Amino acid sequence: MNKGIYTALATIGLAQFLKIPIKKMKTGVWDWGTFVETGGMPSSHSAGVSSLATFVALKRGLPTIDFALSTIFGLIVMYDAQGIRRQTGEITLKVNQIDEKLERLKGTEDHHFHDQKEKRLKEMLGHQPEEVLGGALFGMLTGTLGYLLTKKS
Repeated sequence: MNKGIYTALATIGLAQFLKIPIKKMKTGVWDWGTFVETGGMPSSHSAGVSSLATFVALKRGLPTIDFALSTIFGLIVMYDAQGIRRQTGEITLKVNQIDEKLERLKGTEDHHFHDQKEKRLKEMLGHQPEEVLGGALFGMLTGTLGYLLTKKS
């Protein structure tokens, strides 16, 4: 049984679940679909890799190759979550706006068909820096808890 993997997976699930009440506080609406969406606070990507790196650091120590690998791969994941994936989301937002403008340029009355499209591209793919930081801090907390709960006395 790999306790580090279980800790990281549990952290990812908890981070996804936390997005629901956080979104409720922001919007006033309970949206259970948020559990399976990307983006939002906290970043489950950051939380998962941070919990694993924290667990490994406490279990094996900072000077180990295990910690080095989990940290470097974690940093890459967090960079990707707030960098490349966020940029992709912003490009998608522009594509959706262009689609709406093209519909309006047809010269016909606007019936807001673009608002009802099911094929509208998903715009929230990545994370803001504060969402990544929130996920990383949450992951450090759960990684520490995971280590303490599985530590042999």
